Amino acid sequence: MSNFTKLVLALVVTLVIFLGLVWIGGSVLNIERLQTGENPVLRFVFVIIGLLVVLAVYYFTQDSRAWVIGTREVVYMGIGAALYAVLSYLFNGTVFFVPSVSQVALRPAIVIPMFFGYAFGPVVGFFTGAVGNMFGDALTGFGLFPQWSLGNGLVGFVAGLAMLIADKRKGLNTVLIAGGVLALIFTLMYVFNPAIPNTLFFLPEEGIFGDQPITLFAGMSVVVGFILVLLVRLVFGSNIDVTAAVTWGMLGNLLGIGFAAISDIWINGYSPAVAIVGEFLPAAGPNLIFAAILVPLLVGAYAAVGRQSGR
Repeated sequence: MSNFTKLVLALVVTLVIFLGLVWIGGSVLNIERLQTGENPVLRFVFVIIGLLVVLAVYYFTQDSRAWVIGTREVVYMGIGAALYAVLSYLFNGTVFFVPSVSQVALRPAIVIPMFFGYAFGPVVGFFTGAVGNMFGDALTGFGLFPQWSLGNGLVGFVAGLAMLIADKRKGLNTVLIAGGVLALIFTLMYVFNPAIPNTLFFLPEEGIFGDQPITLFAGMSVVVGFILVLLVRLVFGSNIDVTAAVTWGMLGNLLGIGFAAISDIWINGYSPAVAIVGEFLPAAGPNLIFAAILVPLLVGAYAAVGRQSGR
């Protein structure tokens, strides 16, 4: 079986899982926690767009060993998705909410698809993020939003694209600059729109909530995260795995969560400012801070296990 066939199979399995949970679980069985919001067809249109993005990247880089999918990669897909689902549930199911126009929680577990993508390849990272987030949302019970799960998949996918470059130092500055430009653009959206009202859930179990703008720190959190990534680059300059994992994870976070938030311009009818300030920044900013702090720990632990096992 060729790498292309295996990749298509992994993407089809992802789509089937999404459709199964939303259509069978949410519509046929009428399980409330498995139901999605308005415009379910349009949500899956963006899921398809995300899958096509993955195929397009493969088409232009298909000769790379990053696309090899063997038994090892399949095992890591299952482990990564399960781990991300459980950790997402543990944090999403608590009171760690932040002001946003949709349900956003602090999610340190985002480092799981980043790490699995960087360590085991873009397909593993994609499956870990997409399927893990979908099952995590199903466990949490706030409803399913497939385009956001796809965005989480893109976080791990982009982190795994580091494997396309044999010398991990090559292109790292370009990735860093691209991340800095995106962080600046998104932050400027907040600077010019600081008063956008966002929904803050005070007692979600009782349906009590109120409106308030996101805090200044939340609005600037992507910049804060980017500065932390720069510090990681300086402190761990000699450890290319740590710096590359954090840098590519940063780019994955900005692109993946950006894809999900921007899709809500069409799905939910948000203005670009509301989508960025109300959804993207509260989600991507903390994610980036967690990436700069926690990804180096995961990379270091994985390297230590490798040394002990003689890998």
